[in-house]
Amino acid sequence: MKENEGNFMKGRRKSHSSAARFVKKLWGGRFTKTAEEWVDEFGASIPFDQELVEEDIEGSLAHVTMLGECGILPEGDVEQIKGGLIRLLEKAKQGELKFSIAYEDIHLNIEKMLIDDIGPVGGKLHTGRSRNDQVATDMHLYLRKRVEEILGLIRGMQRALVAQAEKHVETIMPGYTHLQRAQPISFAHHLLAYFWMLERDYERFSESQKRINRSPLGAGALAGTTFPIDRHRTAELLGFADIYENSLDAVSDRDFIIEFLSNSSMLMMHLSRLAEELILWSSQEFQFIELDDAFATGSSIMPQKKNPDMAELIRGKTGRVYGHLMALLTVMKGLPLAYNKDMQEDKEGMFDTVKTVIGSLKIFTGMIETMNVRTDVMERATKQDFSNATELADYLAAKGVPFREAHEIVGKLVLHCIEQGVFLADLPLDVYKEASPLFEEDIYDALHPRTAVNRRNSAGGTGFAEVRAALAKAKQLLSTP
Repeated sequence: MKENEGNFMKGRRKSHSSAARFVKKLWGGRFTKTAEEWVDEFGASIPFDQELVEEDIEGSLAHVTMLGECGILPEGDVEQIKGGLIRLLEKAKQGELKFSIAYEDIHLNIEKMLIDDIGPVGGKLHTGRSRNDQVATDMHLYLRKRVEEILGLIRGMQRALVAQAEKHVETIMPGYTHLQRAQPISFAHHLLAYFWMLERDYERFSESQKRINRSPLGAGALAGTTFPIDRHRTAELLGFADIYENSLDAVSDRDFIIEFLSNSSMLMMHLSRLAEELILWSSQEFQFIELDDAFATGSSIMPQKKNPDMAELIRGKTGRVYGHLMALLTVMKGLPLAYNKDMQEDKEGMFDTVKTVIGSLKIFTGMIETMNVRTDVMERATKQDFSNATELADYLAAKGVPFREAHEIVGKLVLHCIEQGVFLADLPLDVYKEASPLFEEDIYDALHPRTAVNRRNSAGGTGFAEVRAALAKAKQLLSTP
């Protein structure tokens, strides 16, 4: 053996020996060798799945309660285990538990702590279940809580939008298509568009609860168990509405997480669109709004700068949420039934998405509540463009001119204005008469942005009456339990 090879093998033996002295695996009876420490570290999930500590203990409490009720464990053992688990739960809530990579995941860490506390009887907790159904149960419990929190935060942001919209029903701003000024609209109408986007997000998350609120506990590793357990009882104890009907499906399903990531991606897309608008509106070129200092930062070199960093960050974080969705779809696409180690990759993206979505909603609510709307700048912008050109075409169409002919007439008038360096409201009546004898003095009233907005009272339109009706609907919806 070459010298360097000998040193390498000595290193390997030392690593094996170190790992063996470090911990005896709770599952290690079948194995004659221990993994090297770095291999253990690579395969361990405890650095991130400790996030599930409370859910893991809650699931174990329900499981051991059922074991006792079904006569699988004696009452004395059950009470001893429950006492140990309750003490661990209290410590978990206080952040006092210390986790070890040596015990791989949250389940084995908790089991080891329990055994250390109450002795070998703690090992009976795992009767009639597997880490496969245990981790699935933990994630169902975790997402159920977090989706409830997200639903509340969506409602909070909707309330902030409604509060701003109520103050700005008659605030006029340019409406855009292709980021070109198109027609004047109510600023409240613009804000309420995001209210209804968020309402669809609320519906999607709410509907997903039906699939989240389903118990896999008791499915075992993949085939159920020979113990006479009562899966419906543990589902009841944990507040689940139903159980998985197939044990293979129960331990291998991650649809509920994929659906959560998909719903989160849709929500973040909506937030990113609004973030882009706030960024534009707060720029020197628009000056439509000013964001509160709490949601902006300065420059290290340019003292005049006020950057909309929080809006930009949310816009950027949208991509990472999309990435988590695609990552889990990719993980799951080729997996045979039932559980596979690949599925350990379901957690970090889920945890990060929860953190990102909750943080983004909280920040956005604050930005909307505190932003200063510069109504004068918005309205002035509607008088310095050609967004009222449609009013001219509608004016002629209402007098019997085919709309396509009216469109051409107005297009020539706009071109004339551009050549002369004026706007439509600046043209004298004789120029209008020359374009069409149907134009009368009332054309100037029709051209006024406020008139243009207020006349659009078709259902869902930007007319002031319709916006007030939409606000009433929104507030009624928010007041419904």
